[in-house]
This record gives sequence, structure tokens and C-alpha cells, in this order.
Amino acid sequence: MKKYEFETIVNHVRTSGFVFQGSEIYGGLANTWDFGPLGIELKQNVKKLWWESFVSRNPYNVGIQSAILMNPSVWQASGHLDTFNDPLMDCRKCNTRHRADKLIEEFSETEINAGVMSNEDMELYIQEHQIPCPNCGGHDFTNIRQFNLMFKTFQGVTEDTSNAIYLRPETAQGMFVNYRNVQRSMRKKLPFGIAQIGKSFRNEITPGQFIFRTREFEQMELEFFVKPGEDLEWYEYWKKFAMDWLIGLGIKPENLRLREHDEDELSHYSKGTSDIEYRFPWGFDELWGIADRTDYDLKQHQEHSKVSMEYLDPETNEKYIPYCVEPSLGVERLMLALICEAYDEEELENDTRVVMHFSPKLAPTQVCVLPLSKKLSEPAREIMHKLMGSFACDFDETASIGKRYRRQDAIGTPFCITFDFDSLEDEKVTLRYRDSMEQVRVSVDEAIALMNAEINK
Repeated sequence: MKKYEFETIVNHVRTSGFVFQGSEIYGGLANTWDFGPLGIELKQNVKKLWWESFVSRNPYNVGIQSAILMNPSVWQASGHLDTFNDPLMDCRKCNTRHRADKLIEEFSETEINAGVMSNEDMELYIQEHQIPCPNCGGHDFTNIRQFNLMFKTFQGVTEDTSNAIYLRPETAQGMFVNYRNVQRSMRKKLPFGIAQIGKSFRNEITPGQFIFRTREFEQMELEFFVKPGEDLEWYEYWKKFAMDWLIGLGIKPENLRLREHDEDELSHYSKGTSDIEYRFPWGFDELWGIADRTDYDLKQHQEHSKVSMEYLDPETNEKYIPYCVEPSLGVERLMLALICEAYDEEELENDTRVVMHFSPKLAPTQVCVLPLSKKLSEPAREIMHKLMGSFACDFDETASIGKRYRRQDAIGTPFCITFDFDSLEDEKVTLRYRDSMEQVRVSVDEAIALMNAEINK
């Protein structure tokens, strides 16, 4: 994998119609991003492929869509109200706020997991190593205090504490509280899963790295319920399934690694947690988390709601609360990995070609129709309309054919079809492949077959 500056990749996607700064004409809003015409197509393709693999074409799983706003008791039961916190400290010199664990991890030259350190240990480490403020270089920090990451708002017309509600920090709890509804209405037997794609919100103090960590994001999560004792087998299954799925999207295996959490990193209820990490330009970082959550969540909701979450096993007639294995993936984070994986610069004889090597099934535009001359636009558009039933299409009739090819390469379009004056006579077109730049003269129907073969690989 060639290494490109992260800033180079970000600048390219920001100027190419993938991602825009949120509220840009008003100076923006820190760490908010809007997805442009190409970005939303890439995003929709990612979600569509995940849904197909994890729900539509999976015999175990069904999907739901739960509400963003939930009864606050949900968050009390899940532990988010009490424990969903970040350790924060302020620089007394410039008044900027920082996460203590991130200060330590970014300062340390060796790999260190500050998340398992106590507040006192983090304060001592920062003091002993004289870690500077990233903003001003000062060494004068306040003591650490815990900051809850949930966005709080109010329901109704008065801002009264009794009306307080929260934007959900994860989609998972919507699936746990609907476990009984889904199991009974769909007559599901263990093992089975509930999947959801939806928005979540976390009031991160130090978001960053473009769309890698944002306050508003989409998650693709699966809660997979199993008989106690079979959870570790399914935990291994979903780790492999997730890794194979990423490779199937076109991510090279050498850019992925599986990192098992050490015992001191595990949540108190977890029997095992693994992160699939991707080699981003700044190094390996978390892409996908897979956790064996045991029966913690259903037990918590049973205790707080007083509603039974027990499952009656039809084979043994015993009752028990199922265990849960959770693969949890952020849409934007996966998009960023795919963008970093795809971006390339190729040195040609008199030119540098920027190309995005997206898998054809992911590419925002799959084929662009190019009339060699504007005089040929009408018959070329007829071809585009024929293709639109099967492919995501674009049409470009301005500038030289070479410049038009480069434009499509730069946004990841895997195929171009050129309609020239000979096409009027022989009813053939030139099909150009993005990666090899190979061109073949074929009929439109042959071009369709060739493109479908590549997309369905």
C-alpha cells in the first residue's frame, strides 16, 4: 500500500463531491460533515451491501428501525447515564479541553492503552512525563473530571429535569428493548439476530481525523442472541464473517488486523472483545468492534423494566436469558477506510493520474457515457437511458476525451463507454476499464455483460 498524506486524500474527496464541511457558508460547525452527491452514493452502497449480507440474505437475522429518542430509563438500565463518560482536563493557560487518555496515547512513543488507567494514574503520568497541551504547549492542567457523552435535551414545552431525554449514543439498546417483540412476532428460535442501521450521537470532546470520529454518525449493528455456552463459538464466527466481508469489499488483507482486547480492557460484562483495525494513514485504528456481551443487557432491562427477557427453549423446555454477540460498525469510519484504500496516484509519461480504485459494486458512479463530440450527444444519451436500469450512470460531454477519462478515474468510476462517429455505423462502443485503462470495442449488450461480470465478481 502506497502511503499518501491524509491531508491529500481529504482535500481530494472534499473537492470532488464526496464530503463537504457542514454549514460551510456560515463558517461551518466544528466536526460536522455533509455528504455530497458522490459521498451519499458511496454511503448508500456501503449500507446496502451490509444489509444484504447481514439481513436480507442471512437466514438467522431480521432488521428493525428503532427510535432515536427513547425513555430515559433505557439509559439508566444500560449504564449510560452513570458510566458513559470521558476523562477530561482543561489547560489553564489556553482554556482548551482535552481527553486525558488521548493526551497520553498520542504523546507516548510506545503503544499504550490509557483507557485502563485510573484518573490518578493518568494525572501522575501526564505530570511525570510533562505532556504539553497540544494547543499552546503549556504544562498546567486541571484535575481530571468525568464528562457524560450523551446529548441531553427536553421533551415538551418546559426545560424541566422530569422532561429530560437523550439522543441515543448507540443503536444497540433499541434492539435489546425490542428483543421480546421481535422474538415473539417473528417466532424466532435461537440463535437469531436483530440488525439495525441508524444515527447515533456522542458529545465527543476531541473528535477528529475528518469523518473518522464525529459527534453525529451512523452505525450498522447486529445483536446476535445465542444459548449460553454457545456464545464463544458464535463470537469466533462473526469475527471471521466480518473480516471476510471487508476483504470482499476490496480491502487488502495486509491492511487489516484483528486485535483481541486484553483482560484489563474488557468491560465487566464481556467475555471477549476484538477490534478489526484498518491501516489508516496515521496507523492502525479501530474499524469494527465485535463483543461477547453475555446476558448483561437483557438482564439489566429485565431488572429495571420488570419484564421477563427469558427464552423458553423448545428443545429442552428450560428457561434462560440468551447471551449476545455484537458486531458494531460505523458507516462513516468504513467509508473513510474504503476511501483511503482506493486513493492512488499513478505517474504516467507526461501526467499524474489520480484514481480511486473502488470495487465496482461500491463505486458511486459505475459507468459514464461519453459522446466523442457534442453532435453525438443524442444517440449517446439513448445508451445512457438503457444502462440506467442496471447501473449507476453519469454523462459527460465537455472537454477532451482524455480529460473526461481523468475526471472519472478521480472519482472511482470503473467503466466508461465512448460513443464515436463509427458507432453510428457499426453500433459498437468503446468500453474503457478504469484500473488497466484497457479499451475494447464491443456492442452495448456486450459491454453490459462485461460490466456485470466485473460487478458480480
